[in-house]
Amino acid sequence: MSSPKLRESLEEIKNNISAIINGLVNSNELIYEAIKDCKKETFTQARAEIKNIGAKADEIDNSIIRALALYSPEARDLRTLVAYLKMTNELSRATSSTRSFIRGFSAICDDIDTQTLNEFIVPMQKSTLKAVKSTASMIDIDDEDEIKDVYNEVLIQESKTDDLYEMVERSLTKKLDDFEKTHNILKALRKSGKIASRSIGIANLFVYAKVGGSLHN
Repeated sequence: MSSPKLRESLEEIKNNISAIINGLVNSNELIYEAIKDCKKETFTQARAEIKNIGAKADEIDNSIIRALALYSPEARDLRTLVAYLKMTNELSRATSSTRSFIRGFSAICDDIDTQTLNEFIVPMQKSTLKAVKSTASMIDIDDEDEIKDVYNEVLIQESKTDDLYEMVERSLTKKLDDFEKTHNILKALRKSGKIASRSIGIANLFVYAKVGGSLHN
């Protein structure tokens, strides 16, 4: 059985991880609203939800290292700490992609026609948001079958973002004669796809922490 001090440390680390993930969810929810009408103010709010993530991730890493050194955790507790240690890197990358998407898309959203926006881009961000939200829910799931089901949902949503990116790429290539404009739109949208891809990495670490098995990159 875990010592009270270790349980307390694990709970604090879990809460700090959860705060970062919830900020990522909030940011992508705001992006989803902002892209519909190119709302610059909402993009700014989305960026505020993911401030100082690098520093917060470093604090979590330091807490994990202290817990490993002080309490010599075993079995599931050890798996959880290892998963969280790797997860901070994935979260930092996901927030970096979110920040890049906000910066890139807000700069070019006025150039995108309504049909392309509604047919491809809004659904793509919706799938990205679903992937992030599903991943965030995994932190409080302990049932093995349920967590695997949620993991599969993350995979499905990430696959949808890939499909929609390919569709919008084909559509824009046919429509736009301006190569630079097309390039900038697709460059921004790739960041949305990367957020969903990072969600898979985070979700995989939750599965490892709760179920065990092998770690995958």
